[in-house]
Amino acid sequence: MLPGMTEDLISRWLASFPELGELEEEHRRELLATTQFNRLREGDIAYHQGQRCHNYVMCIEGQTRVFKTSESGREILLYQVGPGETCVLTTSCLIAGNPFPAESTAETDVLLAALPSSTFHRLMIASPRFRHYVLSNYGDLLSSLIMLVDEVAFASLDLRLARRLIAEADAQGVVAKTHQQLALDLGSVREVISRYLAEWERMGWVHASRGSIEVKNRAALASYGGSDAP
Repeated sequence: MLPGMTEDLISRWLASFPELGELEEEHRRELLATTQFNRLREGDIAYHQGQRCHNYVMCIEGQTRVFKTSESGREILLYQVGPGETCVLTTSCLIAGNPFPAESTAETDVLLAALPSSTFHRLMIASPRFRHYVLSNYGDLLSSLIMLVDEVAFASLDLRLARRLIAEADAQGVVAKTHQQLALDLGSVREVISRYLAEWERMGWVHASRGSIEVKNRAALASYGGSDAP
């Protein structure tokens, strides 16, 4: 076990990824002996586009965002990685040996468990339980990514914004993002997002404050454009 791998960190890690605690004993020991814990501060870069992936990364707390940037500088969010989740592109890169095809940054302070690629590949061969976990998880993540592609390709921007507000709202209905951040997530520009939000505020659906948007009428947003969002 490496220095810094405290019992508390191990417990939090395995609580977030319980399948790993069920590995065969020798493979579980190897997992514990090689995994390291890393922290990222808000705004830190997790991966540059074109960077080689050296670890199978598991998020214990916090959230990262994975996005693409066009030649004109416009960003579009591909997906976010939160507690108990892994990164589909990192897994793909490890399996195929390709460089990371996007960029990833920390949206909040993040705690990660990083399994070196050498151990990842050994366990993929030696441990049926680890292999099943990785491939099942990868399949679920890939399905989510395909749903995003469908949404970007076929859903209008205003409908995607309504869905984003519902998905991002906390228990109090507050989305802790600026108009610019929402525009980056949706591959748009701030002026367009602000125009939709101003109209919805006039209708009483949302209330915009500095740095956040409060969802006032979730049902209206959920049914917007025939959306079936929960």
